[in-house]
Amino acid sequence: MSAASALSHAVHRIRAAHQTLRSSESAPAFTGGVVAAGLGLGGFAMLVLFLWIISPFPDSGLNGALHVAADCWLLAHGGGLVRIETLSGVPAPIGLTPLLPMAFPVWLLYRAGADAVAPASDDRVARSAVAWLIGGYLAVGAGVVVYTSYGPVRSDTIGVALHLPVVAALAAAAGAWVERGRPRIPAPAWLSRVPVPVWARVPTREAAVVLRSAGAGACVLVAGGAALTALTLALHPGAAGASFTRLSEALSGRLAVLAVAVALIPNAAVWGAAYALGPGFALGTQAAVRPAGVVGEPVLPDFPLLAALPQPGPGTSLTWAALAVPVLAGIAVGWFAVHPREPRGLGRTAAHAALGGLLCGIAMALLTGFAAGPLGSGALEEFGPSWWLTGGAAAGWTAAVGTPTALAVRWVRVRRAAAADGEAEAEAEAEGEVEAAADAGPSGA
Repeated sequence: MSAASALSHAVHRIRAAHQTLRSSESAPAFTGGVVAAGLGLGGFAMLVLFLWIISPFPDSGLNGALHVAADCWLLAHGGGLVRIETLSGVPAPIGLTPLLPMAFPVWLLYRAGADAVAPASDDRVARSAVAWLIGGYLAVGAGVVVYTSYGPVRSDTIGVALHLPVVAALAAAAGAWVERGRPRIPAPAWLSRVPVPVWARVPTREAAVVLRSAGAGACVLVAGGAALTALTLALHPGAAGASFTRLSEALSGRLAVLAVAVALIPNAAVWGAAYALGPGFALGTQAAVRPAGVVGEPVLPDFPLLAALPQPGPGTSLTWAALAVPVLAGIAVGWFAVHPREPRGLGRTAAHAALGGLLCGIAMALLTGFAAGPLGSGALEEFGPSWWLTGGAAAGWTAAVGTPTALAVRWVRVRRAAAADGEAEAEAEAEGEVEAAADAGPSGA
């Protein structure tokens, strides 16, 4: 192909893409992605600018405040940051994602995906609309990455490139899928060639039972972790309050600390779940906190949510009681793994519980991967629970407890169903005898 023909082909492709963008189906979707990203940036900018305005001694000007807002927006998508100005001179990564602020851009993408496919005439048009929506969102994200590529705190380009497209695609696709009536998603062709045991194959109509059991187990684990965090803070109210007052004396500083603490409450719940599961979490490279005790010397930043952690030493009966949380999660997995009206066979029931535990472990691994991460180099290079240890422990606990629980629940429900059928048959026989006696009465007379 000559250079002239290649140039002509490229111009033709550009014109075709431009014509597609101008069409009534693509332009609103692309604009919706840009608007969703702009709303997310605007929300973070409003909070940061409010704290900047009321601060008596701001460290930087308006550009610095907007830079912080853009950094927070990228961090809420899982993209890491890098702090350049450090005492050691070595750049310090910031990879811990606050889960509560992450819900805001995810919700915007979810709604944008639903709105983009609402006027679509068929599935092909809907998929095209979602693709253009994601493209618009990522176009704004690319601009934000360029804007945050300088300054004392910079965006981690590789981390943003790995997380931002995934978060945008999953959230927008989920909104589009729900808006289109939750159609069946065909499995990839290569998956049909993977050998799967007969007992592990779950029909589509039973997949909802497995997903519900996995979701129940994950919810119990996170709720139990939140309860453990709240109990720890309630037992040490003075330490948390003292840490809060030490960090800042100005009203703006204390509001900023409060905002960060609230944003990290879901992270603390996930950390509490990892603690209850057994692996615990790391407080630096030389310390770990588990129910068995605190090993090493923790490197603790002065922060209210970390002020009430136990002191180094072996565990107590109170710390070992946290293992009740994964037991309850396993019971929840087993309870919801049995269909309430149509219990399956023993093998199928056990497979549902085992798969529910496996999916629960995967969900906890994903949550932990976002809820933990480095807060610097050196001692703070490891901060929080390990995603693979937490996910493995969650899968093991819930599958081990959930499988016998599911079998017990199935036995009870089958017995109740059999008893109900027996009572119904007895009532039917009694009614038949009464009718027969009534029919025989006149003839005998």
